[in-house]
Amino acid sequence: MANLVLASGEVDVRLAVRDAGTRGVLARGLGRSYGDSAQNGGGTVVDMSGLARILSVDTTTGHVVTEAGVSLDTLVRVLLPLGLLVPVLPGTRQVTVGGAIAADIHGKNHHVKGSFGNHVAAMDLLLADGSVRTLTPQGAPELFWATVGGMGLTGIILRATVVATPVDSAYFVVDTERTRDLDDLMARLQADDDEYDYSVAWIDLVARGAAMGRSVLTRGWSARADQLPQRLRGQPYHFASRSLFTAPNIFPSGLLNKVTIAAFNEAYYRKTPREQRGAIQSIGQFFHPLDVAKHWNRIYGQRGFLQYQFVVPFGAEDAMRRAVERLSTAGAASFLAVLKRFGPGNPGLLSFPTPGWTLALDIPVAPGLGRLLDELDDLVLSAGGRLYLAKDSRAQAETLHQMYPRIDEWRTVRDQVDPAQVFSSDQARRLFL
Repeated sequence: MANLVLASGEVDVRLAVRDAGTRGVLARGLGRSYGDSAQNGGGTVVDMSGLARILSVDTTTGHVVTEAGVSLDTLVRVLLPLGLLVPVLPGTRQVTVGGAIAADIHGKNHHVKGSFGNHVAAMDLLLADGSVRTLTPQGAPELFWATVGGMGLTGIILRATVVATPVDSAYFVVDTERTRDLDDLMARLQADDDEYDYSVAWIDLVARGAAMGRSVLTRGWSARADQLPQRLRGQPYHFASRSLFTAPNIFPSGLLNKVTIAAFNEAYYRKTPREQRGAIQSIGQFFHPLDVAKHWNRIYGQRGFLQYQFVVPFGAEDAMRRAVERLSTAGAASFLAVLKRFGPGNPGLLSFPTPGWTLALDIPVAPGLGRLLDELDDLVLSAGGRLYLAKDSRAQAETLHQMYPRIDEWRTVRDQVDPAQVFSSDQARRLFL
């Protein structure tokens, strides 16, 4: 259990940091990290969702000054009518700006635009001694890049200036292709992925044999107003995405297994056009299909599921093949698995993205899962890859430290501003961060 502080302003956050006990204090956004990075058992957790004001928008430069608790969903709704879009969108809009920076989130456009931290011009960080420092990549690069991807362990982000992307509409031009297998998918991505602003592939992790790694590849660009069908041109920035239903809490554990997932994957793969060019899709359709269902995680039953994401560098394609083969052989019952290419990483000392292939999947909790993931950890480590801290809940500290070669640099910076480790989390203790 933790002491939860519902912060409605900066004063509440300052008091929570001042009064932190021996187990420390940690900021929390909307709780969309899948592991223990936003948990602080026995300590204090500050709910930042009450700091939710957008302070200014400069439509000329795209600079948006916002409190840390503003959600990306709110930003999308406010910015679109102004011809602007959040520069990096992950698989859900229910993420705060502070959380996006702390996890240095990435999206379908990492191969051309990088991760969220690349688009942060400044941030105000509350430190352990109660002072607030304004950080920029130029003026305070060490602490800035220790905070980007630093999982909230350098301080609490109060405000940030994010540089939004100009767009001509709220829609996207999307190309869809079905691929035969993993090699076919990777060949297509290597051939022309840089021609697209956004790219991701759903991958069938249950398929075996010649079909192993078969995928549905979707790629696209932001649509110009003149590319929209006539019915949409009158309101090119219209955005009305909402949850259509709430999943009931009635599903038994084990409902999602290799038999049911195999059936779902087969149906999804077959219903997708073999090739479709130039389809117009909304933000919800293209980025956030899961946001249409509240509490969609309930379909996994009481045992729940585990998210797992790793990246291996270009040149280590065989490691990705072996990982997919191991998951396929194990019958890993994941219907939500995506593969994409990362472009260059940023200077974030604990930032996850690095040039290479990344695979993200969710797996229902079941006997033997821990052993399977330990094997994958070893495979990723031997290939020079790493796991994503925002989705980790079970990696070993020794393994994680080997995956992040700049972790000692990060600890040096953190210790300079927080020598007593006032900012802490269950993940930080587990991984000796």
